[in-house]
Amino acid sequence: MSQETFKIEASVRDDLGKGASRRLRREGNIPAIVYGGKKPPVSLTINHNELLKHLDHEAFFSHILELNVGGETDEVVLRDLHRHPYKTTVVLHADFQRITRGQKMRMHVPLHFENREESKGAKAGGVISVIHNEIEIECLPRQLPEYLTIDLSDLDVNESIHLSEIQLPEGIAIPELALGEGHDVAVVAIHPPKVEKEPEEDAQSEAGGEEEKGEA
Repeated sequence: MSQETFKIEASVRDDLGKGASRRLRREGNIPAIVYGGKKPPVSLTINHNELLKHLDHEAFFSHILELNVGGETDEVVLRDLHRHPYKTTVVLHADFQRITRGQKMRMHVPLHFENREESKGAKAGGVISVIHNEIEIECLPRQLPEYLTIDLSDLDVNESIHLSEIQLPEGIAIPELALGEGHDVAVVAIHPPKVEKEPEEDAQSEAGGEEEKGEA
């Protein structure tokens, strides 16, 4: 787990409803909620631009965050983020979940694919196809990684890497694999290069087709 710390300042939100949410956004804030742990859910208000700065960091999405509400700090993870349908830099709502130290949790973490250009398949002209950019893992909060690394060096054309082949740090499991062999899906593959027909071959094929029509 990274030692980087993300701190979020929030205040308790009393005015609820769509109208109140629109007013918040006009004022440069967004509605949010925190839930889980042994505390009740709390509706929050967070400054939009401050949250937006955090979203520039990939680690923010798979990291334990410090949420400060009225001087009281909770350790949380970001569970959901609602963005504007076409204005991707506009956040409409955020959901946070409190964590409990010593209790396992599930999170989606990104996959980093290393040595793409140096892989056997890429050198042979193959096309790398990333099937999953992230996967769900289960671990204790202190073991939560920012991302998992997959080395493509030895991956050749017509080969793929599945969930069961990912090198996992100690204490981390992939829940999907417990569901059976059929859930051991591929996360990345290298396909053969596409063979394009030469213009002359296409012309000959078309000419041959016309001749057959004429004879008929």
